[in-house]
Amino acid sequence: MSKVLVLGATGGIGGEVARQMRAAGWDVCALTRDVDKARRENSSFSWIKGDALNRQEVIAAARGCAVIVHAVNPPGYRNWAELVMPMIDNTVAAAIAEGATIVLPGTVYNFGPDAFPVLHEDSPQHPQTRKGAIRVQLEQRLEQASRQGARVLIVRAGDFFGARVANNWFAQGLVKPGKPVHVVSYPGAPGVAHQWAYLPDVARTMLALIERRETLAAFARFHMAGHEDMDGTQMTQAIQRAVLRRTGHQPRAGRFPWWLMQVIAPFVVTVREMLEMRYLWQTPLRMDNQRLLDTLGREPHTPLDQAVEATLADLGCVPTPA
Repeated sequence: MSKVLVLGATGGIGGEVARQMRAAGWDVCALTRDVDKARRENSSFSWIKGDALNRQEVIAAARGCAVIVHAVNPPGYRNWAELVMPMIDNTVAAAIAEGATIVLPGTVYNFGPDAFPVLHEDSPQHPQTRKGAIRVQLEQRLEQASRQGARVLIVRAGDFFGARVANNWFAQGLVKPGKPVHVVSYPGAPGVAHQWAYLPDVARTMLALIERRETLAAFARFHMAGHEDMDGTQMTQAIQRAVLRRTGHQPRAGRFPWWLMQVIAPFVVTVREMLEMRYLWQTPLRMDNQRLLDTLGREPHTPLDQAVEATLADLGCVPTPA
């Protein structure tokens, strides 16, 4: 049985990848600061007490692992500059020591407007935000690691949505977890295309690539097409249909209150970080997945209505069937 270390297994993408790898027969080890709480939530992983910011704890947890999934991020975008690079450096040290493959859920933050509207894996990376610059540094560090005995697999996707994850635009902008949906507050500009990624599909894609890791380049990057909202209305309409099916009423479409975000931004760090990334809602972009198709033959893809309804049910926004 192959062994994997997942950093960030208590979060959305890390947890989903860990669950799918366990179901596929992997021995899943997961680092967490609160082992007792983690075991209550999922007893099928081998939970190890530790912190992604502690290099020796990461190296110890990674012993015997063929893969390290690096899905850990500072909560609420806080202290990115101070924490993101030390965490990836610890993962790199552990991967080099074990000759392991690092798997990173990538983002589009590291691309600037000169790369839009169609993003390829090798598009120029000229970000215009602080978080984007950090993402560029992070990928550069991983490329260096791929020349030092580690292997690297980066899967970039659009905005996440899915079960068991609330730290994303779907759950923090369009709807509110645990609340009935009366209004769908869409953050994007009218007519502007936006890219979405359903978490189970992202995890299935990662797992399929992990199983082929020895055939990939030492530093391999892939883009997922996911769900492309061509004009900013398709995700809203999918939510409206799902709510109508579950409740009998259809919520109205509304605009995300960016003006309010500007008012409270001086007092809330997370809101300031959200405002910094607003350009991604004002600029059309599409992720080209031809490299992924050439490698896997297909991209795992759950129909939009099915994915949205499952997400809303898990968030407690619609009643579950009796």
